[in-house]
Amino acid sequence: MTLSHDSHGSGPTILLLHSTVCDRRMWDPLTFPGRRVVRVDLPGYGDSPVASSPADVAAQVLEPAGDGPVALVGSSGGGMVALEIAARWPGRVTSLALLCTAAPALQPTARLRAVWDEENALLQAGDVEGATALNVRTWVGPRASGAVRDLVFEMQRHAFEVQLAAGDAEELETDWSLDTITAPALLVSGAYDLPEFRTVAADLAGRLPGARHVELEWAGHLPSLEDPPVVNELLLDFLRA
Repeated sequence: MTLSHDSHGSGPTILLLHSTVCDRRMWDPLTFPGRRVVRVDLPGYGDSPVASSPADVAAQVLEPAGDGPVALVGSSGGGMVALEIAARWPGRVTSLALLCTAAPALQPTARLRAVWDEENALLQAGDVEGATALNVRTWVGPRASGAVRDLVFEMQRHAFEVQLAAGDAEELETDWSLDTITAPALLVSGAYDLPEFRTVAADLAGRLPGARHVELEWAGHLPSLEDPPVVNELLLDFLRA
């Protein structure tokens, strides 16, 4: 299955991988002059259907970028996919920027488990609107505008509707380790995010080569939507370096 994606611009390729609260529209406010920008909808998000059989998501995501070197930018769950790509194909990845990323070692706090439990209960009761509103409250930081909150609501509700209609999907189990990552990394966290994501960023910054951790004192879980110009410049500075 080829995932829904778009590509524009020319130059070195940058692959943008969205949060699992969103879809590829979360990158609309960002620009990367002098780059070929590829944005992919993960399976069950945006315009990509849920896979009908077990699928290697990382390989599917990398396919639209072509065969050459690629810079990766991943947000939250998209950051986990970016980590897997960087670990499995280290020779292809030139840089790795992760925004409030998930990671294999993420240990959920009681608060995050409570969010997951409430979301599951709402979805089982058929309250997609309530589950969507819960996610917007949880993941969108205080600096975000009303329009951003509306967009996140729209993206998350659509993902729930697609995934509930399709049922559970399986991913192929792949063997990879953070130890094989060679690309320089930028880890971004938000002071208003749930604390486990700040812990993940600090841990990865200590484990990945040439890594740097930046915490944004104003940010929640989706800083690239909450204050796009600040995050855009941060990413451009990293890519230039």
